[in-house]
Amino acid sequence: MRFNDGFWLLKSGVKAYYGLQVVSAREQGDGFNLQVSTKPIRHRGDTLGGPLLSIRVHSPTEGVIGVKIDHFKHVAPTPSIALFPDDQPVSSAELSQADHSWSIYTGGLTAEITENPYTIAFKSSQRTLTSAGYKHQAVYDVPYKWTLRSASNVSCLANDVSSNPCPEAPPETVRYVHSELNLSPGELIYGLGEQFGAFVKNGQSVSVWNQDGGTSSEQAYKCVPFYITNRNYGVFINHPGEVEVEVGSEKVSRVGVSVVGEGLEYFIIYGETPLEILERYTRMTGRPALLPTWTFGLWLSTSFLTSYDEKTVSGFLQGMRDRSCPVRVFHLDCFWMKQYEWCSFTFDPDNFPDPGAYLAEIKHKYDVKICVWINPYISQLSPIFQEAVDCGYLIKRKDGTPWQWDLWQPGLGVVDVTNPAARKWYEDKLDALVDLGVDTFKTDFGERIPHTSVVFHDGSDPMRMHNTYSVIYNAMVFKLLERRFGKGEAVVFARSATAGGQRFPVHWGGDCESTFEAMAETLRGGLSLTLSGFAFASHDIGGFEGHPPPEIYHRWVAYGLFSSHSRLHGSMSYRVPWQYGEEGAVYMARFLDTKHRLMPYLYDLAIKANQKGHPLQRAMFLEFPSDPTTQYLDRQYMLGPSLLVAPVFVPQSEESEYYLPAGRWTSFFHPERTVVGPTWVREVVPLDEIPVWVRPSTVLCLGPKGIGRPDYALSQNLEIQVYELQEGETVQVDVPEGTGAKIAGMIMVERTAGEVGIGTSREVELSSVSIFTSSGIIRQVVNGLASTVTVTL
Repeated sequence: MRFNDGFWLLKSGVKAYYGLQVVSAREQGDGFNLQVSTKPIRHRGDTLGGPLLSIRVHSPTEGVIGVKIDHFKHVAPTPSIALFPDDQPVSSAELSQADHSWSIYTGGLTAEITENPYTIAFKSSQRTLTSAGYKHQAVYDVPYKWTLRSASNVSCLANDVSSNPCPEAPPETVRYVHSELNLSPGELIYGLGEQFGAFVKNGQSVSVWNQDGGTSSEQAYKCVPFYITNRNYGVFINHPGEVEVEVGSEKVSRVGVSVVGEGLEYFIIYGETPLEILERYTRMTGRPALLPTWTFGLWLSTSFLTSYDEKTVSGFLQGMRDRSCPVRVFHLDCFWMKQYEWCSFTFDPDNFPDPGAYLAEIKHKYDVKICVWINPYISQLSPIFQEAVDCGYLIKRKDGTPWQWDLWQPGLGVVDVTNPAARKWYEDKLDALVDLGVDTFKTDFGERIPHTSVVFHDGSDPMRMHNTYSVIYNAMVFKLLERRFGKGEAVVFARSATAGGQRFPVHWGGDCESTFEAMAETLRGGLSLTLSGFAFASHDIGGFEGHPPPEIYHRWVAYGLFSSHSRLHGSMSYRVPWQYGEEGAVYMARFLDTKHRLMPYLYDLAIKANQKGHPLQRAMFLEFPSDPTTQYLDRQYMLGPSLLVAPVFVPQSEESEYYLPAGRWTSFFHPERTVVGPTWVREVVPLDEIPVWVRPSTVLCLGPKGIGRPDYALSQNLEIQVYELQEGETVQVDVPEGTGAKIAGMIMVERTAGEVGIGTSREVELSSVSIFTSSGIIRQVVNGLASTVTVTL
């Protein structure tokens, strides 16, 4: 929200009440409770009238300091973002005070508060990270006309007569609580969820408000009130509703954050590295569940508006197997149900007369898991709609009738996930599908949740429920799958999310076009998401809308198979590779086999994501924060700490360009090629290639070639690849078992006196060792039971 006309003046009719002076301070628990006046206090008479802000500055956990600003204090609104759902906070606050100042120290972060003028500076041991200076915190009363640019008003469902035939009159004024933090020269802002625009957010106005708008606009499916900077801190705004963020856009040297209502809370999260910031943030909001290994295989969809008949499906699965592109998860999109009836949770009997037998057959014959599409909307033509109405399972208007509209399905209503009975009803429908043989669900939609003139069962504030709905919806389905299959065996394929939604993976990027531009949008959105606490990111390989030319399809396949999760899905056309030339299947087979072989590495990353919140796909600056060139890179990424991936976004005749940071990098697919960075690489990349480079001092564990699946014994028959280890250097890697978080053993590699020694624990079985150095490649076959191997250089 922008309150100013330029820098000095307020917009017409806007009234501001700035926090100016601390008039009272009291130590309590892990922080200080402050009373801050909004006018200068010179004598007792000045204490009469005008807002007084109640501000609490405290440290809920190590390395984190929160600022909570309240105007009118009353019963806390619901819902709220669950804090510390998986891990306990780490208490470490040290409080001190002087005559006119107060300070809190925790985990390398200090907040220094001054009395008059009231300010807060956030410091590390080296520098001031950011600050809330004079007049940086305020309450604003704003004429309604100035609020019309907010996403919640632009998308206001009250403007749709079919959904709200009796809209309420808007208020004359709207109250906001606002806070600003200083932007230092050269400081860059990232994150705020899955944003598809410019990767660096400086200069942008971002609304944290989920919308179903594709990948080509300022709207986003997964908006998260958290951003991270290149200056050793992140900011988490603890508000589940719309959060309007002006990133150097209203005032060019500040980040402004505004919410409608009477209170605002944010947390400054310090870290010596960006990964430490994410670790502390996900301690607060939750970490991704551990996924089963089979989810990392290839997912094949029917696509959306195509034929799902048994002959087509069997032909596709057999064709993929015949071409060495084995499918691990087969997905049935919307039309597994009858048209106009979404959701009925019943297989269309015209296409699937015996769905249980059909699913059992393809699961047995093709060794696939089954995923089916669902959403939380119920068409009025669905056979279960009246039951939902009679039992009160749908979100209601204020007059008690179900909220309905005609977008997507005729007269659809939205399941009220705050109603325990409605959740149980919905879960029972999914339970029946699991009984038929369904293994997982694509939990689509959840963004177009009504927020005006509606009532939720538990009395939740509709504005705060709009984003939160996505978390409750996906958690409901995820936990059902956990109940049915066990912890560590559940997965959803979700589109909508907000803070805390990372606990229920996987999430994919939504509806993108079949172009190089959309492929780049998808990567930007994914990197923005994984900078916002999410560990996994997927997308529709080849694009969703349109039919990709073969060249774009092949490039997207390579990128998709170097993503954490890989799904072939389109709208009106199929995404099986031979539809883009038989050579496409050859390319896919090679990259799919590589992903299967990388599973010991990838699944170890998944375990660490569950334990620490570190993402698999990482923006370059996450791994190289001291290299300023990496801070703007959004067309390449690190897959874990060791592999640099540079997808190709240009026609085959053009040069692709990417950056290698310092060190000697080795081409993964052509290890005879090494390049010393920092340097830019410009090259024409063959259509069957993708640049993948291995970081120096890497030890990679690879499974056997041609294994044909991602779920196998990850500690057996391994090839160990050692890259550019320096004299005297030691590297240790964990080798996962492949079931749950259990580590089968570890591998210790050390280079001393011209030799590389490799030690393994008893549970790890090796087949070969490859040593890559600047002087050449040495390969050695190994007895699988050997506990130590020595290679002379």
